[in-house]
Amino acid sequence: MISPLAFVDSAAKLGKNVTVQPFAYIEGDVEVGDDCIIMSGARILAGTRMGQGNKVHHGAVLGTTPQDFHYTGEKSLLIIGDRNDIRENVVVSRATHEGDATRIGNDNYLMDGVHLCHDVQIGNHCVIGLKTILAGDCRVNDYTILSSNVILQQKCNIGSWVLIQSGCRIAKDVPPYIIMNGNPAEYHGINAIVLQHKHQVSERILRHIVNAYRLIYQGNFSIHDALQKIEDQVPMSDEIHNIINFVRDSKGIVR
Repeated sequence: MISPLAFVDSAAKLGKNVTVQPFAYIEGDVEVGDDCIIMSGARILAGTRMGQGNKVHHGAVLGTTPQDFHYTGEKSLLIIGDRNDIRENVVVSRATHEGDATRIGNDNYLMDGVHLCHDVQIGNHCVIGLKTILAGDCRVNDYTILSSNVILQQKCNIGSWVLIQSGCRIAKDVPPYIIMNGNPAEYHGINAIVLQHKHQVSERILRHIVNAYRLIYQGNFSIHDALQKIEDQVPMSDEIHNIINFVRDSKGIVR
């Protein structure tokens, strides 16, 4: 149902069973998939591509132009997957350059006041807490939780199954499976409860993850030496491989 009090550009493409409430605004060059709900006061701007079953709440603005001095009017994109819940006053910018896209995957929950800047990449099943801000070119991998008022500086890469607690300011990469806390943010153990109950990681693998991060964060080794010791001392599994590959590929992790 499209309210007669909403503005929907004739060039916009809306799927089946889409609800557009009064005073919503949808520009041309927008695609909205089946079963989406666009609530009152939401703005869906040109360059936005949205999958199925998404909810966009009051006052959200999707596909706004990047707050980037390098942006000169290129036709970039915001690509959103399926079944995302985008709450009130969320702002998501498109990418800076033509051919690039800000991307949000599937089954994510973006709480009130979240701001995703240009070229941000969000995976699947993530929770982005109240008033959290992600600067340009940040990446958040699957099943990660950013609590309220977290700030990610530009080009941070956050691993999967991470919990970053409220108020942290992150300036470097955060490897998978861990909890970050405090200001300045620091390692606060592994995300054990979530890994056990949601990811079904065994007690044995949890111990291996703990041992790997003990070498990285508490062993007084360089990153190179810590990774070598992990390979020599910790039994290999998918999780340990993920840790090694993430840290090795990073330009710098929070320590």
